[in-house]
Formats: sequence, C-alpha cells, structure tokens
Amino acid sequence: MTDDVTFEILHRVADAFARRDVDGIVDSFAEDGEFRNAKGPDYWGQSFKGKAAIRSYFEPLFAAASDVKWNHTSEFIHGDRAVTEWHRIATLRTGERQEWLGCDLYTFRRGLIVMKDTYIKVVVA
Repeated sequence: MTDDVTFEILHRVADAFARRDVDGIVDSFAEDGEFRNAKGPDYWGQSFKGKAAIRSYFEPLFAAASDVKWNHTSEFIHGDRAVTEWHRIATLRTGERQEWLGCDLYTFRRGLIVMKDTYIKVVVA
C-alpha cells in the first residue's frame, strides 16, 4: 500500500458522505479531481471535474434528499486505487424512495481523490 490512499483516508471520505458534509466531500478531491456519476447523458454517466463542479452536484443532491445515506458493506485498496461497495437509501422531497446497491472505484494521488467513478444496480419494474 502506498501513501496515496489508506483505510483512514477512505473512512474520512465515507464519514464526510455520512454527515452530508459537502465541504468535507469537496476537500477530499484534488483540484483536478473528477467525479463520474453513474447516471448521465454519456456512456460513462456524467462527469464533474474540479471542486466547483463537484460541489454543484452534491449540494442539490443533499437538498433534494436530506436523509440520503450510504451504508458501506465492503472496501479494499490496491496501490493508488480503492473500491467501496455500499447500499444507498434516500427519500426525495417528492416522497419517492430510492434504494440501490453500488460501488465507487477511486484513484488517489497524495491522499486526495483524482477520480471517483460510481456504479449502481438499477431496479426495473
């Protein structure tokens, strides 16, 4: 394992999400960091590059679903890469309940996220 990512760093990121702490989440990213959401107009989802763009995604997310939470079920680290698996639950202001399993594929540099790529299972009725 390198100093690029440790379980302590990974847990600090998870704790920021658990607190719905946008500043903590954004501060976990490098200046040139990128968040790729699972949903979006492109085959990779939707990309948010740089701290301002990343903030512009998470602020409205927490406003729309104030109870959103990710329960981490597994994690591992290899070199500068990490994976977290989780169960996400949220209720939107409209009353719609969301629940899915997902994972994040991370790349770190010097303790900061340079890529967070999210994947989810989608329930189709």
